[in-house]
Amino acid sequence: MKSICNRLKAIAILLCFALTAVSAVAQGIDVSKYQGKVNWSKVAKSKSVKFVYIKATEGASIKDPNYKANIDSARNAGLYVGSYHVYSSKTTASEQFANFKSKVSKKKQDLIPVLDIEGYHSGRLDMARVDKLLQLMEKEYGVKPMIYTSEKLYQDHFAIKKYSAYHIFVAKYKGAPSIRYTLWQHSQTGRVKGISGNVDLDKFGPKHSLYDIAMPKLRKKLKKDEDDTTDSTKAKSGASKKDSTKSK
Repeated sequence: MKSICNRLKAIAILLCFALTAVSAVAQGIDVSKYQGKVNWSKVAKSKSVKFVYIKATEGASIKDPNYKANIDSARNAGLYVGSYHVYSSKTTASEQFANFKSKVSKKKQDLIPVLDIEGYHSGRLDMARVDKLLQLMEKEYGVKPMIYTSEKLYQDHFAIKKYSAYHIFVAKYKGAPSIRYTLWQHSQTGRVKGISGNVDLDKFGPKHSLYDIAMPKLRKKLKKDEDDTTDSTKAKSGASKKDSTKSK
């Protein structure tokens, strides 16, 4: 009996480790200059990383010095890429948009743009400015941007019908989010081959996938790939039924 109990304990421990490993898998990452020089070929070989969001700009004049190298190299390595802008409470929406547009080429984007609104903005967030910036980004890139935020900031400003059509990218590092979300930044201390030091890990919420954050061109590709896979499966199934009939 004691032997059986010990075996069951061992199995339980293994299952616990397995579940922890699965939950820690990053479907995506987000990077900025703080990750230094990234070996994107190594990152792309990781089965856990399928996409990356790259910091482009902040406020009216700050440009991430590694943005161009990151987005070009990540795309060339075969990863799906998107860009994000860090909101500033000190400059106008038009100035911030001009900064973002100057760096971010629509044709190089696989994923919808992200407006990053950090938690420290909560007390002085000018929603008219936020709305204007969201509108300018949508007009330029042809899609609604995704809003990156904290749970508190979401509850204070975005938990209303007006923003229900926007995808939410939430940052929370202890426990699962209690708000609706498409992407969840669940760790700031992830480790991925090709990146020295920590990196943010991101994964999709329930019922969400790459299709939800894809730009129109990538959406068409993903839909075509899905349809081709479905047709191929049906064809194989039909052939199998014919062979089964012949054998009878």
